[in-house]
Formats: sequence, C-alpha cells, structure tokens
Amino acid sequence: MSKESGEDEGRPSRRKPREYKPRVYEPRQRRPIDAAQLQEMAVGYAARYATTAAKLQRYLQRKLGDRTWTPAEPPDIAGLVGRITELGYVDDRAWAASKQRDLTARGFGLGRVRGALAAAGVSRDDASEVLADDEDAPANPHAPAIAFARRRRFGPFAREGPGFDPARRNRELAAMARAGHDFDVARRVLAAPDEAAALALLDD
Repeated sequence: MSKESGEDEGRPSRRKPREYKPRVYEPRQRRPIDAAQLQEMAVGYAARYATTAAKLQRYLQRKLGDRTWTPAEPPDIAGLVGRITELGYVDDRAWAASKQRDLTARGFGLGRVRGALAAAGVSRDDASEVLADDEDAPANPHAPAIAFARRRRFGPFAREGPGFDPARRNRELAAMARAGHDFDVARRVLAAPDEAAALALLDD
C-alpha cells in the first residue's frame, strides 16, 4: 500500500452538508357548507351541550369561519338559532338557572354569577328573573363568601391557622372580589379570628 493511499484512508471524509429545504404545507381547501349541514351542526351542538342562544350563534359563526357557502348568499345564522330556540333545543332561562346554582354552590358571589350570565348572552331581564326566582339562593350574603373562603382555605380556614399577613390578606381579598363577593362581606369573613367566628356570621 502506498503512502498516499494510507494517508487518504486516515483522513476524515468531507461530505458536503445537505441543503435544508423547509417543507411547505399547502392550506387545505375546506368544503363549502349548505343550509342542511349548518342546521345539523346547530341541532347536534344544542343536543349535546347545555347552551344559550348567543353561545350557539357564536359557535356556528366559528364553524363557518372562512368556509364558502352554497348557494353564495350568506346564511341567516340568527334566524336558524331562533328557530332552534322555538323548538326547545335552547332555553336561556334554564341554562341561567343551572349556572346560577352551580356557581353559588361553589361559593361564588352574586357579581360573578351576573358576569357569567352576561358573558353567555343571557339577557338582563332573564338573569334578573332567574336570580329573583331562585329559592335555594342563600339569604345571608356571608354564606357563599364563607363557602368560597373555606374551599380556597382563606383567612380563618387557612391550614396554618388564621394569623395576619397583610400581603396574603390583600391577595385573598382580591381573589374574593374576582369571585364576585362584596368587599365588606369578604373583609368580615377574612377578619374572623377562627372558623367558629366565621360561621357565626351566618346567624347575622
């Protein structure tokens, strides 16, 4: 074997680096949708999920997105939602009552309940009637605040005992405000020296 051959064998191979070519994805063409398909979407969603008319309308608008419509004239989504509501698939008041019970049981205050109903598109009249008709709503405003503080282990319900830490107290007050509780109610609950004192607020 020649010297030149031996030197060639000992050298590392110098391969030309492979040129990187990014893969280009072509956007998928979405099939056009017609009135029958849109109605099927609406009924299917309303049958599967408890919803409001406004939430159903937003869902259909999202599903349509940039899809084309057959025929070319745009669909009457509001009219479709109205017909489905008349058929009983959607009931704003029933949804609002269920949501109100759920949030109250979890310790959220009236402000948070009203906000949730408004965000779902429940009318102010329907929301007011639901809140006024709720026989299970606690008469004492401290009840949901205490339930919330106990669930989050705030104030007198803290694992390490009530104590007083101004920074922690401010964070807890802010959390209770976000949960829809009146400031004075939240302050009284958090200021209770122990659990018994907090629960005594239910007798006020």
